[in-house]
Amino acid sequence: MVNSEYERRIAARFATFDQDGNGYIDRADFNAAAKALLAEFGAAARSERGQALYGGAEALWQGMAGIADRDGDQRITREEFVTAAVKRLRDNPDRFAEIARPFLHAALDVAGADGEGAVGVEDVARVLTVLGVPEETARPVAAALDADGDGKVGEAEIVPAFARYFTVPE
Repeated sequence: MVNSEYERRIAARFATFDQDGNGYIDRADFNAAAKALLAEFGAAARSERGQALYGGAEALWQGMAGIADRDGDQRITREEFVTAAVKRLRDNPDRFAEIARPFLHAALDVAGADGEGAVGVEDVARVLTVLGVPEETARPVAAALDADGDGKVGEAEIVPAFARYFTVPE
């Protein structure tokens, strides 16, 4: 099933989305990610930022399900995830970026984005950790996302990086 190095890397990234570790990705995983981010940053689910995050999580789920849920059971298996990345997204990471943009925009806002939509590197590391990235990895990744070295990560930096991570071989 997973036979190329690229496919192995993409398969390993499946766990990032499978928040509850049950072997498939579904709407509940995206809701769990949103709930965990809100808890980490002390934002209420019913607040404007909370509702935007849940809306972004739903948009990301719908986009991914539309691309990857081949059998229509409202669950994405690891095989479906890898197939979608290899056959549908590998040559078009911008498509995935646009699917992820509402969630990432809202996550930055919840993490305390300044008036220009940027968040400090430490808060980006917190977001990554909440989403399942080990802390020892989250910090250097967050720092690397700060492409211009201003100590902040904005949507223009994080959206394409997110898309590349899930669609382009390293």
